[in-house]
Amino acid sequence: MASRKAKATPPGADEVDAYMRKLDHPLKPALEAVRRIILGADPRVREGFKWNAPSFRIDEYFATAGLRPQGFLQVVFHRGAKAKDNSAEARIDDPGGLLEWHAKDRCSAKFRDLKEVQAKADALRDVVIQWIRQM
Repeated sequence: MASRKAKATPPGADEVDAYMRKLDHPLKPALEAVRRIILGADPRVREGFKWNAPSFRIDEYFATAGLRPQGFLQVVFHRGAKAKDNSAEARIDDPGGLLEWHAKDRCSAKFRDLKEVQAKADALRDVVIQWIRQM
């Protein structure tokens, strides 16, 4: 009996795809664009569904993209579930002022719509690449 090789889907990607199929929200196109940008920043990036939102990892999770009740999409860059007292300070070149810092190892970017994501796509990609390098 010949065996068929199924296309390998990274663990967790199915959960994100299911979430996105069910999502009925005006910011869905913006979230889809953010996913493409983050996944395209490095071929090692995988996604999963953590903290009730699409999250991104290589070995450990480093970013989570969620819809906020205040009407914006937020991408949080982190080094795990909780800030660690012994974490080194992240050093990110952010000439466009995309990031808001919450701790020395945790920051976020906010997007109000797809147009804003598209306008800041290069800056977001650059931040993702820099964040990964520091993990």
